[in-house]
Amino acid sequence: MLNGSSILVTGGTGSFGKKFVQTVLERYPDIKRVVVFSRDELKQFEMAQLYPKDRYPALRFFIGDVRDEKRLWRAMEGIDIVVHAAALKHVPVCEYNPFEAVKTNVLGAQNVIEAAIDRDVKRVVALSTDKAAAPINLYGATKLTSDKLFTAANNFRGHHDIRFSVVRYGNVMGSRGSVIPFFLEQRSSGTLPITDERMTRFNISLEEGVDLVLFALENMWGGEIFVPKIPSYKITDVAEAVCPGCELKLVGIRPGEKLHEEMVTETDAINTIEFDDYFVIVPSVPLWKPTEYASQFGGKMCEPGFRYSSGTNTEWLGVDELRSLIRQHVDPAFEIES
Repeated sequence: MLNGSSILVTGGTGSFGKKFVQTVLERYPDIKRVVVFSRDELKQFEMAQLYPKDRYPALRFFIGDVRDEKRLWRAMEGIDIVVHAAALKHVPVCEYNPFEAVKTNVLGAQNVIEAAIDRDVKRVVALSTDKAAAPINLYGATKLTSDKLFTAANNFRGHHDIRFSVVRYGNVMGSRGSVIPFFLEQRSSGTLPITDERMTRFNISLEEGVDLVLFALENMWGGEIFVPKIPSYKITDVAEAVCPGCELKLVGIRPGEKLHEEMVTETDAINTIEFDDYFVIVPSVPLWKPTEYASQFGGKMCEPGFRYSSGTNTEWLGVDELRSLIRQHVDPAFEIES
């Protein structure tokens, strides 16, 4: 559906944004326009060097901040699809600068919604995080609020032919600030700091995250939260995969961290449909019949009491699998140091 369309990516110079733009340009040769919307001039300049105008005439760069509704309104002229990936996402930063996180993650989300409706955009998919499920830190709380804003936007779209949905997934392997690049930097010291030996996390690659967004754009009815079925890992296994000889230094859980992450809480499960490869949390304010949705796509409602947690997951990544994924998604030259 992207061929012949114009698409705007907020946070387009981030880890996800760059991979999404790359994928779209490769897979959809007839796409009309791809607009990278972000506030970082340097990152846009560096990204533009990878995509010369003579080879990628559909690509545009637009300086702007999602906090600025007027700038969003201007950027969305002629846009059919919006992928909203802009956010302040680092937990300690958001804890220290709480209202800055609110301005970007909450007010910015509403600005995207208002501009998209006013500009007759057809489909909007917003990126969420596992930290938005039963949040205990400000980042998670702002992203839960953002999720609610996007799903509820379907209630007041009026006569506009527009749909809003959300994708929610766990830690992205190799993204900026994530644990694996940090461990790779630290292994030369012989010591890896870990928060708690019991800690687990979900794992997804950038490619899988992009594919989920494209799947949502193709299949969304409006108001869903798409949650992929992805494996978990133990933080101790990540440490073993990166540096088997390193000393593990316990530093304690940071403010706002959990031992295990959730993507579908027990309360969410009441409104969640399970499919072969993913879950869909349906809107709490009914927009359509979940039974019809489940029937069309071949799903079933989750059992009462179900929860999807990284600590009780049925699929796990072992040390060897983690090493293979590090080579594939983080550092092709990665080897275990003797």
